[in-house]
Parts: sequence; C-alpha cells; structure tokens
Amino acid sequence: MSQLAYITFDQYTTLSGVQMDFRLSYKLFGLPLGSAPVVLVNHSLTGDADVTGENGWWSELIGDGKVIDTQQYTILAFNFPGNGVDNDVIEHYDHLVLRDVANLFKEALDHLGIDKLYAAIGGSIGGALVWEMGASFPDLIENSIPIACDWKTSDWVLANTLLQDRILHNSKNPLYDARIHAMMCYRTPESFKTRFGRSIHEEKGIFNIDSWLLYHGEKLDNRFLLQAYKLMNHLLRTIDITEGRGSFEEVASQIKGSVHLISIDTDLFFTDAENRETYTRLMEKKANLHYHTVSSVHGHDAFLIEYDQLNRMLSPLFTNIHIHS
Repeated sequence: MSQLAYITFDQYTTLSGVQMDFRLSYKLFGLPLGSAPVVLVNHSLTGDADVTGENGWWSELIGDGKVIDTQQYTILAFNFPGNGVDNDVIEHYDHLVLRDVANLFKEALDHLGIDKLYAAIGGSIGGALVWEMGASFPDLIENSIPIACDWKTSDWVLANTLLQDRILHNSKNPLYDARIHAMMCYRTPESFKTRFGRSIHEEKGIFNIDSWLLYHGEKLDNRFLLQAYKLMNHLLRTIDITEGRGSFEEVASQIKGSVHLISIDTDLFFTDAENRETYTRLMEKKANLHYHTVSSVHGHDAFLIEYDQLNRMLSPLFTNIHIHS
C-alpha cells in the first residue's frame, strides 16, 4: 500500500483573505511519477486518499488490470486538507471554500512537477472539485469526469447541509446523528424497500432499516472526526465555479479538455435533473461534452455500488490505445 507523503504550504492566503498553514497529504499508486499519464482521484465527503488496494474505497475501478489500470497510469490522490487523516483538522474551516482546495491541489501538482492530468475523476464533492479545477485551470485536465455531483450547490443541497450543520453543532451525538440523516440523502426510498421490506431484526427486536442506519452512525462515529465532518459539510455549501467569473456557459466552455458527466438517475442529493440541465446548457457551447447515466435503485451512493456500469462508461476513456502515443 502506498505511504502517505506530505507537501507543506506556509501562509497560504485563502480567497477570503486569511493566511493559513497547510500540510497536504497524498498517496501515489501505479507507475512512477513521470513515467506514465497521471490520473487524479478526488475522494468524497468521508473518504480519503486510499483509493485502491486492500482498503481502497474504489478498488473495483482502480488497480492492476482494472479499468483505471495501475499498470498503465500513475494514480494520485490527495486528502482534502482538514479531512482528519493523521488527525489533520482545521479549526477555522469557514475561511475555506472549495476553490481554495482546488488552488492548493494545483500548487501541489506544480510542486510534484505535474503540468497535465490525463484525467481527473471524483464522486460527490470530489467530482465537484473536478469541476472547480477544470474551471480554475482550463488547460490542466484532458478528461474531467465529475460523478454524482454538480458545478454548484443547489438549493436542495444547501438545505440538507444546513440541517447537517445544525445536527453537527447541536446534537448530543453529532457524528452519529448526522450520518443517519446523510444516509437518507445517499440512498432512496425504493432502495430501502427493496433491501429491508419492513423486516425485523430478530436479535434486536427493531426494524432492520433502524438497525442499518444505527450501524452506519456508529461506524462513522468510530472512524471519523467531528471537526473534519464540519469542514467537509461546509465545503459542500461552497460549490460554485461561476463565483466572480461570469455565467456557467462562459466559464465551463473555457475548459479545454473533454468533460464526461456521469449522473445517477435516482440521485436524491445531486439530482439527475440538475445534471441534465447542466448538459443541455453547455452542449451548444462545448463540443467535447459527454453525458452518461447510471441506472440504479440506490441513489447517490450508486457511484460506490454500480461498478459494472461505471466500468463500461469509463473503459473507452482508459483503454484507448492512442492515449500513450
């Protein structure tokens, strides 16, 4: 398994004008840096840089012989600053917006001598960060692949992250309770019905859906830090590639590389309707724009479940025989 490496930034000035110190951690997988095309993988809300290997959260997509093949690519994954890995948290996280994270990642890429990414891919807030990096650095990414996300925080996501923030600041068991609510955004009523069907957990004497939600609350409470959750939830509220730049069409059409939108038809968080609107608005302005829909009963979390569909969608991008010429 790849070891964590670090890049230190002293006195980085945030977009809000505050100077902060950061120690950005990252992992490299696959071929050595400088010997192969680089794929940047951005993690989601409670994820980290462990994207492949035994404990990798995307090992079904990334690895030796997988669709994103570690025998053909260099895989780079940063931890969001303050995401709790190595107990790294940020006290005054409200000074940061997602664009700051994009800027820090770009400075880290420069530090590593990477001036071009073959692809940048991520799900949920990790995908939103792909959008932001593409908009901020239009020449950087040959293939942007934002999955189950959007280029902006919709009113619906603002509403849910406000509730998450209230839970995180006011609950007696903040991580536990926030996770239970979040799981209801990440799945769908049909997913719950199909899986649980109002069944009872015989040992506990409670509904299986209750047992499952309580399990996920406890599991996150045991492995994640409250301050890290507060930060990541805050960053979800700051997604907007157009801030101070112009219209969505003006900003997104400047992205030079291809953009491959991957939406989930039942996503209750970053909805398919919002993604379709994005595609419709941009298709006349940008030729190398592509749209894919994952069909799933599971909702937002399908990007962590429907690997057969994701493999089919990604395969043409990562197995094209011309990419190394």
